[in-house]
Amino acid sequence: MMGCGKTTVAALLEKYGYTVVDTDSVIVERYGSIADLFAKRGEEYFREIETRITAEIAKNYSDAVISTGGGCVLRKENVKNLKAGGKIIYLRARAETLIKRLQGDASRPLLQGGLEERVNGILNARAAVYERVADHIIDTDELTALQVAEKIREINL
Repeated sequence: MMGCGKTTVAALLEKYGYTVVDTDSVIVERYGSIADLFAKRGEEYFREIETRITAEIAKNYSDAVISTGGGCVLRKENVKNLKAGGKIIYLRARAETLIKRLQGDASRPLLQGGLEERVNGILNARAAVYERVADHIIDTDELTALQVAEKIREINL
């Protein structure tokens, strides 16, 4: 989910020597701003690109931490590709925590128009999927990014 700390934790894991690939970064590098993709072509177009990039990364990086956007696991194909080479870890946070972390971030297209309402709506729609596809769940509300990274390191990736 947006605001759970995926990007920050991935950067810490990289410092520990893990190979880290961020699907959103690859998309931005190849296609430009995610906000622009949403604005010009819509969410479905973005999800198609995300699916292609996720498949490519999962195939080419067999021993890496793959940081995905929050909507990536909504497509069964993405889950299948990610699980083929590893484990899915859900960094879970309560809506209040996510709202606090996301305040002032205008770069996320799905959060335009009322942060609290949007976060609650997205989290309510996705939480069951996140929990169902996850091999491990880490509750991040009371943890620092470093503590989350340490918990991930304890999991036998």
